[in-house]
Formats: sequence, C-alpha cells, structure tokens
Amino acid sequence: MSLSPTSIRVRLSSSHHDLTYQWTDTELIVAHDRKKDKASKQVKSHRIPHENVLRVSYDPKGSSLSVSYIKPKKKKKPASLVVLTGAVQDGEEKAAAENWAETAMKCLYDNRGIKPARRLLVFVNPHGGSGRAVKIFNKTVKPILQAAGCSLKVIQTERHKHAYEVVKAMDLEYDAIVTVSGDGLVHEVLNGLAQHAQPLKALTTPVAPIPAGSGNGLSLNLLGLDNGFDATQAALNAVKGRPMRIDLFSVVQNGKRSISFMSQSLGLMADLDLDTEHLRWMGDTRFMYGFLRGVLAFEACPVQLSIKVAEKDKDKMAEIAHARNQEVCVCNLEDDKTAAAHASLPALRYLPDDNDGWYTIDEPILFVYAGQGPYVGRDYMAFPVSLPDDGLIDIAAMPLSSRKDALANISTAPTGECFWFPKLHYFKAEAYRIKTLGKKGNLSIDGERFPFEEYQVEVHPGLGTLLSPHGRFVAEFKPRSASK
Repeated sequence: MSLSPTSIRVRLSSSHHDLTYQWTDTELIVAHDRKKDKASKQVKSHRIPHENVLRVSYDPKGSSLSVSYIKPKKKKKPASLVVLTGAVQDGEEKAAAENWAETAMKCLYDNRGIKPARRLLVFVNPHGGSGRAVKIFNKTVKPILQAAGCSLKVIQTERHKHAYEVVKAMDLEYDAIVTVSGDGLVHEVLNGLAQHAQPLKALTTPVAPIPAGSGNGLSLNLLGLDNGFDATQAALNAVKGRPMRIDLFSVVQNGKRSISFMSQSLGLMADLDLDTEHLRWMGDTRFMYGFLRGVLAFEACPVQLSIKVAEKDKDKMAEIAHARNQEVCVCNLEDDKTAAAHASLPALRYLPDDNDGWYTIDEPILFVYAGQGPYVGRDYMAFPVSLPDDGLIDIAAMPLSSRKDALANISTAPTGECFWFPKLHYFKAEAYRIKTLGKKGNLSIDGERFPFEEYQVEVHPGLGTLLSPHGRFVAEFKPRSASK
C-alpha cells in the first residue's frame, strides 16, 4: 500500500528543527534538517524498517504528528526507542496528515495480520536470573509497549506459582502474555493455561518472553543469537510478533501430568543446571562452570531410556529441518479459538506398560537431553534440527565413553556441530520414558527441579502459541551436504 503524499515535514517540538518523514514500500526514512548557519545546513537521515515502526498518530487540534520506532542497533550502539512529536507546517500537508497516519498504521499492522495496540498481561519476576527483571521492564520494555499504544496489566510475581494461579483463573481477554524473567516463568504460565477451564482456547493466547533470566533459551530461539538477550528486540516482538504454534509435551510422573515446552534433562545436563542455582549471579556462565565440574566427576546417570522413535537418520533430520526453515508459517488464531472454546487437553496416547515398538538404550549414559528449540543457552545449540511444530521431540543421549569425548564437544556446542559426533545418540520421537535405576540424581524440566523418579513424555502437536518475528526458530545449521 502506498501513501500519498509519500513524505510529510514537521517542526519538532523538542529541538525546534525540521524533520521530514518519507515512506517507501519497506522503510520509513527520517531526515533531520539541522541548520549550522545561514549559508548551509546538515541533513541526517535514519532508515527504519517497517518492522521497527511502532506507531504513527496525528492530532488535528495541534497539527501534531507523533512517530515512535525502534532505531536499529549499529556496531556498538544497541537498538533503542525513539519517540518524535512535531507540528505539521505546510497547509496542504496538514489536510493530508491524518489520512497519512491512518494509512501508515494499516501498512504496519492490518496488512500484516497484526493487531495494533495489543492488550498485554505482563508478569515480572523480581528474583529471576540475576535479579534485574524489574529494572529491565521499567527502563526498557515498558516504554516501548506504551509507545506502541499497548494496554498493560502488570503483575510482579510474589511467590512460586503466582503467575500459574493468575493465568489459570484469568478471563481470556488478552492478546498476549509477556514474561519478564527466564524460561521458568514461561513454564509456569503455560501450565496455568493448560489448567484453565478452557485449556485449548487458553493455550491459543500467545506468550512473548523478555530475556531477564540466566539461560533465556526460548528468547534465543525466537530472536536468534544476536538478539536473544536484547530486551528491546524482545519488547518489539511483544508488540509486532505474529502467532506461531509450537508443540508442547505432557510429562507424566506418579500419575500427575504437567506441561513442558522446552527441555527435560538428566545426568550431566541436569546437574550443570540445578546444581549451580546458587551461582545465578554469574548469568549463563554458570552453565559452563557446571559442565566442566560434571566432566571432572564423570558419573553415569542411573536411568534406562526407552523411545518411541520416529527418525534416527541424522542426515535426513538435518535436511528436513533446513528445508522447513526456509518457510514461514503463520497461524490463524481466531479459527483456533472458535474450535477450542469448549475442548479439553488432548488425551494421553501411550500407556506406561505399552512396550510395543519402543527402542531401549541400556548402556551407561552420561546424560539424556530431550526437548524443542535449537538453543538451550547462548553457548549450546543442543537441538539444531528441532522444529516448532513437527509433532516430535528431539532426544540426545551421550554414552559414558570418556572425558575426552565429552570435552571434545565444547568447541562445537555453540554451532550445533556436536550433533554430528558419532557417539552421540540423536532421535526424533513421538514419546519417551525414563526408568530410574538409582535414588540419587537430578531431573530438570524447563529449568525447574522435578523429583528424580520415573516419568513418561509424549508430544502434543501445535498445542502452544508464541509470538515470533520470523515464524520459525532462528538458528543457522546446515546439512552436511550443504556445508561442503
């Protein structure tokens, strides 16, 4: 959609210099005219992608045009919020300014299938990660959401499961739920939605994470390695991201069912997470410390792993994931909400005593890592061929071979190349179960501690919803044939 006129000139109220907005098919060009002296002037321009423009509004009473946007990061300068307000000077432009602003908003939102001025339920965990969530929200996130015209209900969590309790009982009136914390708060929110009186409809409410925890794996997967820890980019996703369906997992332990969205780990990978809780002040560096400590101990994880295998060919998995990541999939939430209005959670398909077609690993294991989303941390792409909605869970199991083998994968962990390590068992599965062979051990589910006891996991295709700027997980990983 093109705007007519394509440009409008205003006099900024803050600095009293002129500024011209020029609209193109992909960008908003912001040109500042600063007169140095009577004989010359300096023009400084910023090119803002449409994806970064938050709001354009016009007040005819004061002939005032306001534009808010996220200025893209450059080199050492982070992305930042800019709000400009100025008076339209030209008489003809005044007459066209209101229509110009309305048409711009249609280009930014309606034509992209995005609802402007979203109603957001925001949870801020003051104790998450290194305890910076409140500052991150107040200084960075809240101003962006307000500049975009979003209406906010902000709740600062006061106890464990506070967000779970709120979400379980809430009216389904919000366009999205924003979590300012780590992955644990997302786990809490999704389990609250699953326990809602209308669980399937509740689970169509998208979740948008703001990275304020230690690992921030979900944010890394949605925004990529460059932006995964950037609260500004995450806030932009809360404003303009589009719904993306993801698979969720039922974890059944002692007859109790809970929902997992990211990972379940045992052995070394659970130890490095749960046994370093007291080191949260270190940020995600604590995970590397925990890994090295675990390799030195080098103890077998006392479990038996049984898998309902869907695929075990690594090359085939890599090729499928690479092909799928060239596509973008956007879901229609309104259709989903109508169909799910009175539906309950999907029934469990696999019984604990059903062994037909299951594959069992009996050899000593260093760790079992199962989940979804390539990144589990900034330095570890554990599931490089993971897809958000393939109806399968990725499982990595490392035999207890040698410390040398474990250490050999450190350098390749950030790029996911550890996937190709010959001794690493890697599967895509419909379900799996764990039988514990000892009493001592750690079980981490989405970064939360669970009892070290037998459990079973199965996949529910497309049950959850996130907001995503890309419609896919963001991670660069190519098949071996494409890398040559």
